[in-house]
Amino acid sequence: MAQSYDVVVIGGAVMGASVAFWLTRLSPGLRVLVAERDPSFAQASTALSVASIRQQFTTAVNVEISRFGVDFIRDFAANLGGQGEVASLGLKENGYLFLTQTAEGRALLESVAQMQRDHGAATEVLPPEAIKARFPWLNTEDLSAASFGSRDEGWFDNMGLLAGFRNAARAQGATFVRDRATGLRVEGGRVTGVMLQERGLIECAIAVNAAGTRAAEICRWAGLDLPVEPRKRTVFVIDAPNARHAEAPLLVDRGFYLRPEQDHWITATVPDTDGPCAPDDFDPDLHLFEDVIWEQLWHRAPGFDAVKVVRHWVGHYAYNTLDQNAILGPHPALPSLFLMNGFSGHGLQQAPAVGRGIAEHILTGGWQSLDLSDLSVARVLENRPFREQAVV
Repeated sequence: MAQSYDVVVIGGAVMGASVAFWLTRLSPGLRVLVAERDPSFAQASTALSVASIRQQFTTAVNVEISRFGVDFIRDFAANLGGQGEVASLGLKENGYLFLTQTAEGRALLESVAQMQRDHGAATEVLPPEAIKARFPWLNTEDLSAASFGSRDEGWFDNMGLLAGFRNAARAQGATFVRDRATGLRVEGGRVTGVMLQERGLIECAIAVNAAGTRAAEICRWAGLDLPVEPRKRTVFVIDAPNARHAEAPLLVDRGFYLRPEQDHWITATVPDTDGPCAPDDFDPDLHLFEDVIWEQLWHRAPGFDAVKVVRHWVGHYAYNTLDQNAILGPHPALPSLFLMNGFSGHGLQQAPAVGRGIAEHILTGGWQSLDLSDLSVARVLENRPFREQAVV
């Protein structure tokens, strides 16, 4: 006889754990099963993330998602009701600094900064002389402007976020299993079960696709297309003995990003040939540091004249090829299948708000605390991009 749950979540990394937490928090007694094929999360985007959060997005809904997220992360233990077993996520609010070299770029920064401030962010747009005064180690000669968030932006403990959500969800009654989802049972236009490799059919009223870079595969089981694919990112940890700036922000320049990490720095770039990769391709593109990043980095900050790569890792973005924004909510063609996919590199920071939003929609039939309808599946089906321009 098949087991039965109210909700089956496919994928147990940060999105799956967050929605399980919120479902069991908002509806005590709800039977929630989370199936994760690899609970070591060795190749999960959650574990391989640079783990940052910012308010500087170009769409208002993403700013609102981050406004909730940063407060939740800052007071993580209290927000989990003492059940997460994680005392703090160690949020380091050094800010983000977006640089631009053109008048058009400055106009865009000023436009979106006003929108961000309207939604509670602290974004300032700085002229070159103000950038130099605040960050004297930067070369500002070719800059037109920069936008800087002096609070509510920085980085935090990614695995602590995941562990806290999982621990609290378990304490509230959610069941987490190590098992691989292999199919969906669809009857009468609804998902009525999820097939697991070891446990067989798990009957359910709702299925949630939280499968990260493999999200399109889950949709294909039901004959649905999803424009989400894995994109590879090689991240370098570098030592620059002539550039020790522990309080530096996360810097986003035209061809790379950079942030301090204790006595070292983390940096990465988007390859010119960026495109889909195999889900199991974690081979590093080591040439990117010497061929792409280092010359630009040395130009921007002369103190990086002596640099050594001390280690590297490879992570995957669950990249939404339509508009680089999340795809959220029930699928119109299969309304008992909920999607939380396609975050294109900013999923970790969005997990607290998105998990809450999906849980509220499952329980009430609509968006509640935040209106996430701009990110609905409908725009994908209608080929109606809702583009996020600030993808790092």
